[in-house]
Amino acid sequence: MTPAARASRPMVLAGGAVLVLALGLVVLMLVRPSSSAPAAARSSAAPAETSADVGFARDMAVHHQQAVEMAFIVRDRTADVAVRRLAYDIINTQANQRGMMLGWLETWGRAKSSPGAPMAWMGHTVTPRGDGALMPGMATDAELDALRAAEGRDAEVRFLRLMTAHHRAGAEMAQAAAAAAGTDEIRNLASGMVAGQRSEIALMADMLKERGATA
Repeated sequence: MTPAARASRPMVLAGGAVLVLALGLVVLMLVRPSSSAPAAARSSAAPAETSADVGFARDMAVHHQQAVEMAFIVRDRTADVAVRRLAYDIINTQANQRGMMLGWLETWGRAKSSPGAPMAWMGHTVTPRGDGALMPGMATDAELDALRAAEGRDAEVRFLRLMTAHHRAGAEMAQAAAAAAGTDEIRNLASGMVAGQRSEIALMADMLKERGATA
């Protein structure tokens, strides 16, 4: 065997290995869709515009946005470790959940907001009051301004009361979505929200009691 032939032999072998690998990938690509076709079909079916899934994702994204805003406000208005820890938990959890819901709306090809009234998917008629509280449980503009102006214990109590009302309404909305949703994504997320927000409601009741206040 000539030196040139010996030098080219590894290249031939490598080329053959690449060809075998490429053929294997092609076969895998041809086989996999048939075995996973039902799941793919389910994931590609976007929920209807009027579905509980779409309505809940839009409304809860707005609801969560205000909760995150209130948590940021109180974080800067108190030095209390317990309240700041709760605020951080709400910021992280609800900002993440909001991102998931907006992502699903985009995946489904649905607008992230609706010109219609909120909570219509629940059979509710919510009339805009013009005070910033777009849905039940949401704080008004005046309540947010008062929270921004408060400090220390006053800020803590205001925040805990506002967030308790916010969570109660949010848990009710999530419970309705968990029962009516047609997608696993919304059903599972909403069920987790119910448990999480009810747990925080109980925690905030204890925190209010420690400060000589009630919800």
